[in-house]
Amino acid sequence: MLDAPACVWDAQAELGEGTLWSTRESALYWVDILGRRLHRWRPEDGQRRSWTFDEQISAVAERANGQGLLVTLRRGFAVFDPCSPGTPPRYLHQPDEPAGNRFNDGKCDPQGRFWGGTMDDDCQAPAGTLYRFDADGRCSPQEAGITVSNGPTWSADGRTFYFSDTAIGRTYAYDFDPDKGSLSNRREWLRLPKSQGFPDGMTTDAAGRIWICHWAGHCVSCHDPISAQELCRIELPVANVTDCAFGGPDLCTLYISTAWSGLDEAQRARQPLAGGLFAVTLDSPGVASPQFEG
Repeated sequence: MLDAPACVWDAQAELGEGTLWSTRESALYWVDILGRRLHRWRPEDGQRRSWTFDEQISAVAERANGQGLLVTLRRGFAVFDPCSPGTPPRYLHQPDEPAGNRFNDGKCDPQGRFWGGTMDDDCQAPAGTLYRFDADGRCSPQEAGITVSNGPTWSADGRTFYFSDTAIGRTYAYDFDPDKGSLSNRREWLRLPKSQGFPDGMTTDAAGRIWICHWAGHCVSCHDPISAQELCRIELPVANVTDCAFGGPDLCTLYISTAWSGLDEAQRARQPLAGGLFAVTLDSPGVASPQFEG
């Protein structure tokens, strides 16, 4: 029996996302996309910090050179230094995207390349693209026709790439070439029934299991990386569960972001912690998040 997750920050995030554990700072970064805010929670002393942006921020990665963070803003890839108050983020690249699109989830692969996807802001049109952003600043599209891009994560051996189109309830697996950073052989790996919500952010633990957040599903589920069979489930007191990352000194704490976006007034009254950051201790660790090499 898994412990019930505890709300460690009742941030009331409209659309919490982008969880990232910083081993450098022993802190958890996460974002409120629609609230245009970056948050940082340090469990050692309970310190909370937030930064507000002029536009939406959707995903975060540490930079290997120690100079701040790589982030995805509404229109592309940028750098931001939380240690430089008053200094706005600086764009590195803005791909050519439809006006109604924005960036959503993203993560670094084990080789230090950042993978970020775009989505239709109305969650209706398959107009999004998955991009690979390399350390040298090159940006290349890897997959198109996505409605709401989410994930990604990799298998324990780094040779399988998992990626979700939340709007259609499907998670795909691809063969991944670690040297080339290329995808091939896409296949449907998991399709959630509508009664269980829609696959959102996800992460991989040290045993190779895939942990998937359920938008409109009240939970995070854990799956076998090959068969996709569900192995266990963490229930939450909020419907819209968005992203998760392992953290803490032993990487045995699963941090989970949530959202109140999409809830009506009655639902919000029944889910007062919607938009909070949750934490639950597990008996097996995750793996440290790769850093962006650029």
